[in-house]
Amino acid sequence: MGTTIEIKPEHLVRMVELAALRGEKGFSAVIAEALDLYFREVSVKERARQSALRLRGVFSAAEAERFRNQVKMLRKSWVRGLRLA
Repeated sequence: MGTTIEIKPEHLVRMVELAALRGEKGFSAVIAEALDLYFREVSVKERARQSALRLRGVFSAAEAERFRNQVKMLRKSWVRGLRLA
């Protein structure tokens, strides 16, 4: 099925490069793969969100406060601006 979409020029360049590396004439397969990956990720995130919502009310107020404080402490210990590349 054909359709028209607006994409950034740099995305088009990258898709053409990927297709060429694969020996493909067009970039439909690259787009299909990207969409499959995106939909899988959205699905995983939604399942995690639903799982978290099912836990609502499981902690007592004191446990929730203790957990919240632990998360705050962990976040303060994170290295800001760390780049792994």
